[in-house]
Amino acid sequence: MPPVFSHGDLRLYLLSLLDESPRHGYDLMQALTERTGGTYSPSAGTIYPRLAKLEDEGLVTKAVDGRKTVYEITDAGRQQLDSRRHELDGIQAGLADSVRLIADEVRGSVRAAMKSLQADLAAAASSDRESATRAPRPENPRSETRAEARAEAQRADAAITEFRADVKADLRSHVARDGDIPASVIDDLVDTLGRAREDLLRVLRG
Repeated sequence: MPPVFSHGDLRLYLLSLLDESPRHGYDLMQALTERTGGTYSPSAGTIYPRLAKLEDEGLVTKAVDGRKTVYEITDAGRQQLDSRRHELDGIQAGLADSVRLIADEVRGSVRAAMKSLQADLAAAASSDRESATRAPRPENPRSETRAEARAEAQRADAAITEFRADVKADLRSHVARDGDIPASVIDDLVDTLGRAREDLLRVLRG
């Protein structure tokens, strides 16, 4: 859920970033992505026209440093930033709300995945018990039971491996977008996995 920049908000936020330090265009795009927790990733076609407009208005200057063009805020830019400080505070609050929302979505997705895994494990265990009750007595019960247990253990291992790969890919993708991962989300993941194991052990122990 990307934050919505109202008319003029993005250029004001660019001025605030340049007030922190001179930056080149790509650095500004990365800073915006980072500050919004990966919820907003502007393109060069969005950033550079606004920088050109700010330069035309005398609010920023630019200088070529090797292959990079570095932008720096002017005194006039600082004056405008100071005069609209209350607007900037509102923008910052909106971005913080967006980051919290994306964190809540990640947390909810993890919880839903864990509940689904728990339900699948419980259903599989129940189905196995019913099958064992209905199945005719094998010629060698111990050997047959051991083979079935191995098959189910392999199925569980495959499911866990797939889940681990999916979660790892999701986290890497989120971090690659400079997204924030609150510690509480990982705490929930660890706790839920622990509860899933305890539920499994209760089923296995009868």
